[in-house]
Amino acid sequence: MSARILIVDDERDLLMAFSRLLAGESYDVETATSAEQALELLDRVSFDLVLTDLSMPQMDGLDMLTRMRQRGDATPTLVISGNGTVEHAVRAVKLGALDFLEKPIHRERLILTVQNALRYAQLQEVHGRLQADVDHDKTLVGHGAAMQKLRALIGRVAPSDGRVLIMGENGTGKELVAAAIHAGSAGSTGHCVKLNCGAVPRDLVESELFGHEKGAFTGAVAARKGRFEVADGGTLMLDEIGDMPMPMQVKLLRVLQEGQFERVGGARTLKVDVRVIAATNRDLGAMVDDGSFREDLYYRLNVVTLHVPPLRARKEDIPLLIGHFTSPGHKGFGLRLTAEAVEALKAYDFPGNVRELENLTERMAILFPGEAVSAGLIQEVLASSGISHQKPSRGTLYESGRSLRDLLHDIERQIMVEAIAANGNSKGAAALALGTERSHFYKKCRQYGIRGADN
Repeated sequence: MSARILIVDDERDLLMAFSRLLAGESYDVETATSAEQALELLDRVSFDLVLTDLSMPQMDGLDMLTRMRQRGDATPTLVISGNGTVEHAVRAVKLGALDFLEKPIHRERLILTVQNALRYAQLQEVHGRLQADVDHDKTLVGHGAAMQKLRALIGRVAPSDGRVLIMGENGTGKELVAAAIHAGSAGSTGHCVKLNCGAVPRDLVESELFGHEKGAFTGAVAARKGRFEVADGGTLMLDEIGDMPMPMQVKLLRVLQEGQFERVGGARTLKVDVRVIAATNRDLGAMVDDGSFREDLYYRLNVVTLHVPPLRARKEDIPLLIGHFTSPGHKGFGLRLTAEAVEALKAYDFPGNVRELENLTERMAILFPGEAVSAGLIQEVLASSGISHQKPSRGTLYESGRSLRDLLHDIERQIMVEAIAANGNSKGAAALALGTERSHFYKKCRQYGIRGADN
């Protein structure tokens, strides 16, 4: 996607020369012959970079930059001067200018400076937008059969540009799988951007995805790039895709089909090259059946499906995960568990999956610093947290806001998972034990993303 640049200079010959030069580099260039005209343009249109002359009648470049910052306009800016001083350069930098260039400017120097400024501005924006999502621990831990199979699939899928749908329960590590796919992709040098569709208010999802122009709605005091723009050339992970509002599903479908969109309140069509990875803990197939998820969007997203196994299906990895979460740099660092304590943890089903295990190691490191934690202490911690190794009572099955179909699907899936586990991880034996046709049982397993031996 080409960057939009505003050039401001009262000398028309220089203005046209700079404009032709940057337009020749495939930038989208607009010009202004005065600071006043530039400020009017900035009021109506968003730019990725401003190049302004220092010496102009009525309002010079530094005064214009001051006005921009006073209005909350943080558009990256380069200041150009034919007779600038060190004092001018210092003032420009203090006002937030990325660089101060002196005329005459060599062609290659100008192009390189513009490229560097745009790159720096992009990195700054990504840093600010993703600060809340920063997670330095992106390791897929585990060497059991389930994780080996998952790693093999990631290795096949990552080098392609195909879209991926990651399915798995909460806390299984779907975000880590997406990060691994990005790391092995052709766009790995680009950004891996995440949006949790369930964590954004419904009326702000469009702005988060596509960005907005200044004044597009109350509170839009400045233009802002959306996740698609930030992820251009890289990967966008749409977590909890099943929670995306229906109107936004239509707009997302257009981007997947055409690779283009408009910011909220904007008229300019933007084009991006982004690999989309979607993730969910919900049954999208059932949602398509009941009309709460678009069928065409489902098939656009579901080019390749990866199922992330729950922790109870790979308990052989629990000791490795414990070692990982108690290593330096982790909140569980320093925790020491006896062999019996590790076995006690392996006997627990972890409904919260890997995330629950990580939180548990942190809790025990806080409660028992420097102690050798026994199986008895493990059980006390679980009991005090309202968690028990004993099979919990199902209690009330009704959940407000969920359809009968979704509730019944959850119950059916849980019964099938428990039946497979109780019958040697065999789907065939589980089908026999439940008194159901094997082919029907296998079909349900595929629908719910349930793994097990096909025998």
